[in-house]
Amino acid sequence: MNPLQALLQLEGLEVCFDTGHGAVQAVAGVSLQVREGECLAIVGESGSGKSQLLLACLGLLAQNGRASGSARFAGRELIGAGEDALNEIRGTGIGLLSQDPLSSLTPHLRIETQLTELLQDRGLASKDEARQRALEALRDVEIPDPEARLRQYPHELSGGMRQRVALASALMGGPRLLFADEPTTALDVSVQARILELLARVRDRGLGLLLITHDLAVVAALADRVAVMYAGRIVEQAPVEQLFATPAHPYTAALLAAVPRLRGDATRRLDSIDGHPPRPGEVSSGCAFAPRCERAIERCTQELPVLAPVLAPPHDGVVACHRPLCATAMPA
Repeated sequence: MNPLQALLQLEGLEVCFDTGHGAVQAVAGVSLQVREGECLAIVGESGSGKSQLLLACLGLLAQNGRASGSARFAGRELIGAGEDALNEIRGTGIGLLSQDPLSSLTPHLRIETQLTELLQDRGLASKDEARQRALEALRDVEIPDPEARLRQYPHELSGGMRQRVALASALMGGPRLLFADEPTTALDVSVQARILELLARVRDRGLGLLLITHDLAVVAALADRVAVMYAGRIVEQAPVEQLFATPAHPYTAALLAAVPRLRGDATRRLDSIDGHPPRPGEVSSGCAFAPRCERAIERCTQELPVLAPVLAPPHDGVVACHRPLCATAMPA
């Protein structure tokens, strides 16, 4: 593959769910790409569509979910692909690390079984070879006494240890791309730091990493580029340093302002974003963030903004806003 070619390419990806009240759109026309050896972080509040985007790519949406548009992995179309084609990619092409290892690890199976079954089921290794690779995978994620861990069940491990096992499991098939969905949620700060270091090593080995998170500290530590999602749409995308230094979308700026600071006036109240995100199924003809935006004008409530380049050198991001914090080019 050409090093400049995207490993994962999404074009106009949409996800809808059929409900008793009609179709609810969770992801609305998302386009982005991830290259080998880079980490793209997608950030946004709960319900913005981040996790559904990943599940759509893997064909793992709930039964009432429908995906359309395009998601190409290494040139292969994932949307609409059959179960056999997707199974060829799951685990060996794309690995998945979820936020809750207790749900991703099967409680009644030993760790050895869960790490080796992918290789054995697909004929990629014999039982002994798979076991040896499982031991190497546990050592790679810094699990102490891996021989003993193979004999244990998930409930016998701490939360941080389970997440390391889940990461080892996601990497057992040698994927080229890793989906990490809130991988540090509910972990204490020291364990979170070790997980981030392990993920950084994964990226540095040349794997693509698509990180879903609401934690901007995690983004700053790991991401190369950031896509900000709101109400199912990408509202800003930029290299991580530029986005943190000069956010272009009012929502991005509000997210950054809400991060607690270690320095400054300890008596000052934390900043917050007034209002609430749109309810599922709520449709707006304009910008979904307009009801919560201090910069909103009448046009914002009537016309949907589209992504346009930010004209603030050396900024090379894009933003969807009628009144961005930086000047933008007129969209094509």
